[in-house]
Amino acid sequence: MLKIKAKKVVKMSCFSCCSGEKLSRKSLKKSIKNYKDTKTLASFANLSFKSDSSRRRYITEEIKKIGKGNISAKIFSFRELTVATQNFTLENLIGEGGFGRVYKGQLEDKDVAVKQLDRNGFQGNREFLVEVLMLSLLHHSNLVNLVGYCADGDQRILVYEYLANGSLEDHLLDLPEGKAPLDWNTRMKVAAGAAKGLEYLHETADPPVIYRDFKASNILLDAEFNPKLSDFGLAKLGPTGDKTHVSTRVMGTYGYCAPEYALTGQLTSKSDVYSFGVVFLEIITGRRVIDNSRPTEEQNLVTWASPLLKDRKKFDLLADPLLEGNYPQKGLHQALAVAAMCLQEEAATRPLMSDVVTALEYLATNKDAGQGGILEEPEEGEEDHIEADS
Repeated sequence: MLKIKAKKVVKMSCFSCCSGEKLSRKSLKKSIKNYKDTKTLASFANLSFKSDSSRRRYITEEIKKIGKGNISAKIFSFRELTVATQNFTLENLIGEGGFGRVYKGQLEDKDVAVKQLDRNGFQGNREFLVEVLMLSLLHHSNLVNLVGYCADGDQRILVYEYLANGSLEDHLLDLPEGKAPLDWNTRMKVAAGAAKGLEYLHETADPPVIYRDFKASNILLDAEFNPKLSDFGLAKLGPTGDKTHVSTRVMGTYGYCAPEYALTGQLTSKSDVYSFGVVFLEIITGRRVIDNSRPTEEQNLVTWASPLLKDRKKFDLLADPLLEGNYPQKGLHQALAVAAMCLQEEAATRPLMSDVVTALEYLATNKDAGQGGILEEPEEGEEDHIEADS
């Protein structure tokens, strides 16, 4: 049975001065209490089909069957969504990715985001089924809310709550001239919320879920810049029992994948932790993880930042120039410490997301983030680099 387990508390010495809060699980338990077949969910997450017709038939039948009892998301007709998006007009197009287009629409006087998947794409069909199941069974304030879906004929459409501020990428990377950059406190707020979303998937959901596609464009922001993880089509159920990893085809976005996953296809929650470190470094620096417009030695963000992370005298070089120095010095150092720990080559030495959340909640709620905080400044003469205490 899919259930909720208590959050693990594994303290790291560098986070010891921060206190975490226990999350209420009652609403989460209630939302999934009727779902009783974990093996079925596992098989859905690893679907493969021999032909388009068998794939479409299976998906339609399974969605209808599950939707009767366990999935609360509403089933929409294609006609309803055509009306809601004004016939999927380009004027309502708000995003486009590898799986299809996203349109703004109106249903029952509420704004929604309507993602129409590529009808000819194998991955799109798998993404559709996995996302309906994942977002219907997992509920958290930092995960996007699935309003409903459409499986009419060969149409595969997902309907989400509409988030007014688009994606983190829209406000962080390659800003158009005249657009105000995110301030330091908002960046820490977004990072902390996104970390909470991953923490829920890794340490609260049972079996755990590995997100596998954590990046700035998949972090959506509401009107108050509260972040929500979206696009669960690549999510995988994590290892259970005595298994240490899940072996799978390497998927995700270049630059964000953990090195051990890219090399071996062995997926763990620590793979998501690495991806979080990459995005957190983007949040701090305002740079894309891969940017071919920069000088050769700066094109890969992690490669460029690694030597700078070893010398605290150069930490200011890692701060986004658009911040114009408006950030707490110790807060910057502590944020870079968290990023460095998440980006460690050895997966086992990376922190749990619960430890990351503890650290980032401190940074997000303490504006100066430096009065006896998470990581004390080393005294003069001590080693001038960050070491993760594993």
